[in-house]
Amino acid sequence: MGTVHARSLDPLPMQGPELGVQADDIDLGEPEHEEKQEVLENKDVVVQHVHIDGLGRTKEDILTYEIADVFRAKNLIDFYYMYKILSNLFMDCLVYNHQFPIWRTNHTLKWEGVWRELGCLARTASFAVREESGHSLKSSLSHTMVIDTRNSTILPRKGALLKINQELAGYTGGDVRFLKEDFEIQLNKTLFWDSVLSTSLWGGMLLPLGDKPSCIADRFYLGGPTSVRGFSMYSIGPQSEGDYLGGEAYWAGGLHLYTPLPFRPGRGGFGDLFRTHFFLNAGNLCNLNYGEGPRAHLSKLAECIRWSYGAGIVLRLGNIARLELNYCIPMGVQSGDRICDGVQFGAGIRFL
Repeated sequence: MGTVHARSLDPLPMQGPELGVQADDIDLGEPEHEEKQEVLENKDVVVQHVHIDGLGRTKEDILTYEIADVFRAKNLIDFYYMYKILSNLFMDCLVYNHQFPIWRTNHTLKWEGVWRELGCLARTASFAVREESGHSLKSSLSHTMVIDTRNSTILPRKGALLKINQELAGYTGGDVRFLKEDFEIQLNKTLFWDSVLSTSLWGGMLLPLGDKPSCIADRFYLGGPTSVRGFSMYSIGPQSEGDYLGGEAYWAGGLHLYTPLPFRPGRGGFGDLFRTHFFLNAGNLCNLNYGEGPRAHLSKLAECIRWSYGAGIVLRLGNIARLELNYCIPMGVQSGDRICDGVQFGAGIRFL
């Protein structure tokens, strides 16, 4: 984390003629343990300053509270104890999961405690990003319900998926408070000639609780080869000086047709891992005024819809992941959107 500097208030005399101590007068024998303990317990010190690495533009209120006891150290014992505490100060993430089935549904209860740091990686970062840079603490409870009848999670041929997730942050600690809801629906149907028709719909809303606005790390992001194809990664929605800030509400839908490769090369073997892919994607991401009614929210989500279409090849890597190589034609492009017109490559385990 950094370095703590302390200075003795009553330093021990050093050898030298000007100090009245000669080298021959010094007993080089090892002192007894009790004498060492006596020196440590009675030696007065004062902490002059604490150097902390990697702060950047971090707000210092959290750290000031955590290291206050270090400046109150009165002897070496206190100093060493506080130094040990500071050396273990940072915690990235602590998660507790509990999964259980109810009838045909699977449920997951999760508590998550995260210490997050948002930094500016470039000098050209926008003011909106700089304003939120620094440390934040999130403590949240979440519940996920899943109904999954698909024959495969990577490239299914039949079945359906319904996934609903709720997250509540702020009531178990931390400095961010919000209620977050999102869902995922997918339907798959086998057609003639071993082709598969697939439809999917994603959506979500984030409601800040209290007076503070939502954090950039908690918002939704949209765009890229795994969601709305033809757009660059997370490049849809509100932005500031080229930095995409995410949104508090979004939706995205997709219609896909998967067919075997033309002329079926490698049929019954390696060729069965490949599928020809035709797609149509659409979606939107924005911030809502929660003082307005649901009709105004739906109207805003229906404005400025981004959509794209194209074709490509899909490779299934067992039940682990899948790769896509698509030729995309983005449509409905809005000012500030970053598009990927032409060939786009994608890899992942969750695709729209």
